[in-house]
Amino acid sequence: MHWFDLSLIERGGPIMWVLLVLSIFGFIVFLERALFLHKTQVKTDQFLTGIKNNLKNRRLIEALTVCETVPGPVASVVKSALLQYGEGEDRMRMAVQAAALVEIPIMERRINTLAAIARVAPLLGLVGTILGLTQGFFAVEASAASAYPTFGSLLGGLAEALLTTLAGLVLAVMAHFSHHFLHGRVRALVNDMEYAGHNIMEFMLFDLPAQGADDAESDEKREGTDSLSATS
Repeated sequence: MHWFDLSLIERGGPIMWVLLVLSIFGFIVFLERALFLHKTQVKTDQFLTGIKNNLKNRRLIEALTVCETVPGPVASVVKSALLQYGEGEDRMRMAVQAAALVEIPIMERRINTLAAIARVAPLLGLVGTILGLTQGFFAVEASAASAYPTFGSLLGGLAEALLTTLAGLVLAVMAHFSHHFLHGRVRALVNDMEYAGHNIMEFMLFDLPAQGADDAESDEKREGTDSLSATS
């Protein structure tokens, strides 16, 4: 028996065509979401290192430009924090949370479609099963009424019922695993967003002011040394 033979779909009845269309649609959704989430994935530590180096050198515009050119939610969250630089911790935290609330629905878009397919596919398979059995019994009844009873039509109905059941269960399993995989990718990106937002806020609130104080102290010492040299 050839598993990819279209005759199996024809023998499975109209519900098999519905399941075939649903499987193609689910595969397209999975492929599009997987490519989108892969494109938005960045190396968070390396990205934050570059942003921190720009901030240490007082190049805020360059840091914002990097966030504009890098795709993905991590860059958007870091950019929202940079735009509130010097505005205080509360303003910065609110901006980071607002950016996360915008990015999370974008990442989760159409993923629940796969969960819906996983729930609907077994039900469609059950509908096909009932239709196949019903047609088989009606055919046996008709053949018995004509004085020529045969069970060939009943076996055909049973074959249609089993094919639709099998197709519905296989599609449900594939859709469930696809949804689980994409949900895990989204969860990983959300964790990166939270880590990046907390890390860049901590750096701007505590490390940068300390560095600025150290630079000012160094400048004062340098000026004092220069004045002593001039006096001598």
